Amino acid sequence: MTHGGTVSTTFAKSVTDGVAGSLAGVDAELARRFPGDPGTRQPVHTVYVPGDALAPGTPREWGAEALALLDAHAPDAGALADVLGIDAALAEPVYARVRAKLESEPVEDLRIDFEDGYGVRADAEEDAHAARAARLVADWCGKDSAGSPAYAGIRMKCMEAAVRERGIRTLDVFLTGLTETGGLPDGLVLTLPKVTYAEQVAAMARLCEEFEKAHGLAPGRIGFEIQIETTQSILGPDGRATVAPMIDAADGRATSLHYGTFDYSASCGVSAAHQAPDHPAADHAKAVMQVAAAGTGVRLSDGSTNVLPVGSRDAVHDAWRLHHRLVRRALARAYYQGWDMHPGHLVTRYAAVYAFYREGMARAAERLAAYVARSGGDVLDEPATARALGDYLLRGLDCGALSSAEVTDASGLDRARLEQLAGRRAPAS
Repeated sequence: MTHGGTVSTTFAKSVTDGVAGSLAGVDAELARRFPGDPGTRQPVHTVYVPGDALAPGTPREWGAEALALLDAHAPDAGALADVLGIDAALAEPVYARVRAKLESEPVEDLRIDFEDGYGVRADAEEDAHAARAARLVADWCGKDSAGSPAYAGIRMKCMEAAVRERGIRTLDVFLTGLTETGGLPDGLVLTLPKVTYAEQVAAMARLCEEFEKAHGLAPGRIGFEIQIETTQSILGPDGRATVAPMIDAADGRATSLHYGTFDYSASCGVSAAHQAPDHPAADHAKAVMQVAAAGTGVRLSDGSTNVLPVGSRDAVHDAWRLHHRLVRRALARAYYQGWDMHPGHLVTRYAAVYAFYREGMARAAERLAAYVARSGGDVLDEPATARALGDYLLRGLDCGALSSAEVTDASGLDRARLEQLAGRRAPAS
C-alpha cells in the first residue's frame, strides 16, 4: 500500500540494525575468507628444474630448445595447425605469438626443485645449490630482461619428519640469500609439497612469520603454494574433506593449490600406465580443490604429463597432440595453470592457451559490451557471467594471447573497466 508517494513498511530500524549486528561476525568472516581474485597476473604454467641443474641461462635455453623443436617439426603455421587441429583462421596469429613468446618470455614461472627432482644430497651441497638459487632468482626477478621468468622460487622438501629439518634449512638459506642480495622480489614463489595434515601448512606459515619478524618485513609478505599430491590432502582419516582446512591453516598465506599428478595417482593405486591429469582420480581431486579455493583468492594449477616430445617426428607430434589436448581440457575446466616438464611442452602450452583465448575473444567481447550497454543480444548475462567474461579477456591479455587494442576495439572497454567488471581487487602494494 502506498500513501502520498511513499510505501508502507513494518520493520522498525531497530530490527534492521539488530539483524546487521547479528551478522557482523559473518560479514567479517566472509571478507576474510573469501576476498576474491588477488588482482594479479597468474602464470599459465610452472616449469620445474632440479636445483643442481639450474644455470643463469636456463629459461632462455628452454626457449631456444622449444624453438628448435618447432623449426624441426612444425616449421610454419599450417604445419602446427595440422598437427594440433587448430582452426585455419587462428593458425597464423597463434603461431606468430608462440614464436614471439618463446623468444621473449619462454618460462613464465620457474620452480627450482629441491624435492623429488633433486633427491637427497650432502648438506653442504644442498646449501650451495640453495644459495645459488637465491642469487639467480634475485637476478631474474630483479630486472626486466628478455628471457627472464616473471615468477620464480623453490620447492623445498616437505614437512615429514625424515626430511623436515633439511627442508627448513634450504628454505632459510634461500630466503636469507635473497634478503642479503637486495630483498624478496615481487615474483617470489615458494612451494610446500606432500602435505598430509593442516598442521604442516600451519608450520610453514609459522616459518614465514618468523622470517618476516627477523628481517623486519611486513606481516604476510611471504606466501606459499600448497601441493596437493596425497590422498590425505583431499580426504582426512575422519572422512572429512581437508583442502579447506589447509587453506585456513595458512592464515592468509596460501597463494595457490598445485595438483601433483603422479604422487597423487600412485597414492590412489593407479598403475603407472594410467597416471595422467585426465584420470578420474585426478578429476575428483581437482574438483575438490576447485570448490575449496573458490572465492578465497587461492588459485589452482593442474599437474603435468610425463610424455615428452622427443625422438622421431611422429613421436614428437604424438606427444604434442596429447599435451595440447590436456591443456585445452584443463582450460575448459578453469585450471588456468599447469606444469611443463620439457622445453617441447612450451610449444603446445602456448599454442593451446593462445588458441583458447583468441577463438573466444570476439564473442566474449560482444557479450560483455552488450551487458555494459544493457542492449540485450541473444544471451541474457548476469553479473556473475560478466565477471567470468571480464576475467577471460584479462587472462588473454596477461599471457599475450590478446592485445589491448584488439580487446578494446572488440568490446569498447579498457583494462581498468575490465578489471572492475571482473571483480579484481587492487593488488597489495
